[in-house]
Parts: sequence; structure tokens; C-alpha cells
Amino acid sequence: MKMTIRDSLLLFVCCILAGQVGFAQAAPDPAPGRPMAPNEQIVRAYYTAFEKKDWDLMTHILADGFTFSSPVDDHISMTRFRERCWPNAYKIKRIDLVKVFVNADNAFVIYNGWTTDGKLFRNSDYFVLKDGKIGSYECFFGRGINYPNSGK
Repeated sequence: MKMTIRDSLLLFVCCILAGQVGFAQAAPDPAPGRPMAPNEQIVRAYYTAFEKKDWDLMTHILADGFTFSSPVDDHISMTRFRERCWPNAYKIKRIDLVKVFVNADNAFVIYNGWTTDGKLFRNSDYFVLKDGKIGSYECFFGRGINYPNSGK
């Protein structure tokens, strides 16, 4: 199997984050009474915006110059992200964060999502934060996993 640049990047990110786990904040759900770091709040707000279909919240947490990448998108702008990806919010019923790792201005999230028609999808996401906002976001998902717009 041939490894692509994106696969190599994901492997690199996972290795870096795995090495940093001792220093990272990790929580599937914030523990009661545990103060949440600002960057973790921003990352969690991203998923809240999708669940609540709240574009206004989304615009408050995305930095100027924001880019989105996935296996089918390469560093698209916020405008293109809204046109291409935001309509999926209306197909998402719920998102459960399985793991959230935050280390300084980097975050890695694994989550399960459910579509409005009951299909499960599982993604891993990598965020780079800039001045308290999401500067870039990379979504990693595979073929045939029922992502809301996959048509499966």
C-alpha cells in the first residue's frame, strides 16, 4: 500500500501527540469541577456549533485566514468551508467526543458522530489554534464510513 503525503502527516501528528500525552490535557468529557483550558474550550465549541447548527458561533471561533483540509479538500477558505461543509451540520444529529488532546496550540480529537438518519461516522481531527481561534483544521476520514455527505 502506497503512503500519501496526507497519510504521512497523520502518522507524524499521531506520533508527536502520542509522545506528548503526558503533557497534554486529555478528556472525553470534561470532569466536573475541572477547569477547561481556553484552547480546549475553542475546540469543543467547534463541535457544539455543528450540533446546534450555529454558524454565528462558528465564525467567532475561526481565525482570519482559516483553512480546512480533508481527504477531498485541500486548505479551502472559510467561505468555501461554509459553502461545501457547513450544509452537513443539518445532517448531523449528535457528536460524541471520544478523546480530546490539547497541547499548546495543537489539538487532536477522535469522535463518533450520528447522522439524522441514524448512521454512525467516526473521524479524527487535527486543529492548529492561533490567538485563541482555530487557524487550520484537518479532518481525517475514510471511504465508506457514512460521513453525512458520502451518500452511503
